[in-house]
Amino acid sequence: MFRFLFHYGIHFIVPLFIAYFFFKEQRLKAALILLAGIILDIDHILATPIFDDMRCSINFHPLHSYWAIGVYVLLTALKTTRIWGIAFLLHMLADVVDCLFIGSDFN
Repeated sequence: MFRFLFHYGIHFIVPLFIAYFFFKEQRLKAALILLAGIILDIDHILATPIFDDMRCSINFHPLHSYWAIGVYVLLTALKTTRIWGIAFLLHMLADVVDCLFIGSDFN
């Protein structure tokens, strides 16, 4: 249960806090983009099975690879793509936390 709450809390609650506190001039736009970061999970359709709760997504799926994460970091450098970069890195954070729970007593 902890794993579910942490993972989906980072996906859906943390973006709202970030938009509210750090993007005051464009809260709604920022919130929608940050929430849209979940779109990265589209690459799960390339895996068999599509969902495996005991599989770590990081460096398994193409949009979750270390190379992709490097691109997401670069997106934060430009003002025009910064929110998208944060959205994608936040998605990676949620998946890293999920990976840490795999095999733990809190799973």
